[in-house]
Amino acid sequence: MSTKSLADFDFETGEVLLLDKPLTWTSFDVVRKVKNTLRIKKIGHAGTLDPLATGLLILCTGKKTKEIDLIQAQEKEYTGTFRLGETTPSFDLETAVDMARPYAHLTEEQIREAVTPFLGSIQQTPPLFSAVKIDGKRAYEIARQGLEAEIKSKTVEIKAFELTRIALPEVDFRIVCSKGTYVRSLARDFGLALGCGAHLTRLVRTRIGGYRVEDAFTLEAIQALRPPRPEEEGRPRRERPGTAPNRAGLQYFAALQADALAAKEHQPTAAAAAPDEPTE
Repeated sequence: MSTKSLADFDFETGEVLLLDKPLTWTSFDVVRKVKNTLRIKKIGHAGTLDPLATGLLILCTGKKTKEIDLIQAQEKEYTGTFRLGETTPSFDLETAVDMARPYAHLTEEQIREAVTPFLGSIQQTPPLFSAVKIDGKRAYEIARQGLEAEIKSKTVEIKAFELTRIALPEVDFRIVCSKGTYVRSLARDFGLALGCGAHLTRLVRTRIGGYRVEDAFTLEAIQALRPPRPEEEGRPRRERPGTAPNRAGLQYFAALQADALAAKEHQPTAAAAAPDEPTE
């Protein structure tokens, strides 16, 4: 986390604030929360993160909002996990699995070789479950109505794509890419290349240009340092939920979490006390 104190910021004049976005929050949720907590008049974010992604979200305030486009144009770095053998309409955990295929026959060599075609400039089609506009309407609005729409492919650049762990059906990765790259689309295309399908189950944005998630503030840190409201002294402050409400389109993810919690609660005591298996 950043060693710079929030007291050192001059938000009204203009600052670049790094946030570690929580799971299930939209980027707009974070902007609104920070704006209300710190009472900032002018604020915006430099690059959307999906609700099911976490990590670096850059907020610009005051005169620094003029730099949003420059920050957005910088390369991005992500880490995460693909799950082979299953596909979903949203290419991640926002929607339920719609197809399953065998994957156990794949060798580590085959999986690593599938990375090569995705390096450099490639054509990529964004997901229908995305903020891409189609005839003035957000694509995800069309998708959540159960409708179909055609999204044009575009050129993106994958500067680095390495697999950091292979434990089938899971594959961990690190990616450095250009603005506008959809890692969910990369999950879909990677699964197609392997002939078994795949979807994204975890995504963390670790860097935008020279800005890193290690230097980001958490929402809890910002909430703890919110300035007092002189006009409301002596009046109880209404407490708000610590987490974002369930969003439309995240029902499948919420169901997965509920199932995992129920399974954990029904485990024998001894099993529940056992240490977690290492992931790497």
